[in-house]
Amino acid sequence: MPSFEHLSELLDPVGTVLLTVECQQGVVGPDSALPELAQEARSSGALDRIARLVAAAHESGVQVIHAVAERRPDGRGANHNARLFRAAERLPVRQTTGTAAVRIAPPVEVADEDLVVRRLHGLSPISGTDVDPLLRNLGCRTLVVTGVSANIAVPNAVFDAVNRGYTVVVPADAVAGVPSEYTPAMVRNTLALVATITTTEDVLACFARKRP
Repeated sequence: MPSFEHLSELLDPVGTVLLTVECQQGVVGPDSALPELAQEARSSGALDRIARLVAAAHESGVQVIHAVAERRPDGRGANHNARLFRAAERLPVRQTTGTAAVRIAPPVEVADEDLVVRRLHGLSPISGTDVDPLLRNLGCRTLVVTGVSANIAVPNAVFDAVNRGYTVVVPADAVAGVPSEYTPAMVRNTLALVATITTTEDVLACFARKRP
């Protein structure tokens, strides 16, 4: 874990953006297409911690971006080249544009100043989306990555951000995946090699210290 002083330097509000990954009702809500993942996100406390981080970001002036995965009703432009995509087409709940499934799930709150980036294809919240140019226009240097899943979208976001030159901070208790034991192993053996790993409480403390 980094020292508080080092983490506080990384999380200067002027150059920090908080990213939530697929914290949408159709993924982590009570009527999720992926009930096992939704249950893990809630029972682990990860979703509540993400909500606390978002609220603290709003108070401290840290920009928030919500990355949402969705698809058109006709599926046009969506991927079909992996088992995951083909399985998603058979699920009873689909992440269809304009439906409740692609709204940010409570208790995470969306403020007027938040940016919501929606993607119709692929696995990454960053590659091939508006996230990277938005981060550059915002002057982002440090990206705090939270959300689901630790299996696919979260590591994709971390790798893509690092490849684009951003420093990445991951509050390990604000991400979730399945099974539950997979997430800490993935964080320890993979994300820790490329990102600064910390906790929600430490990020909150840094945000409070920088509060205007």
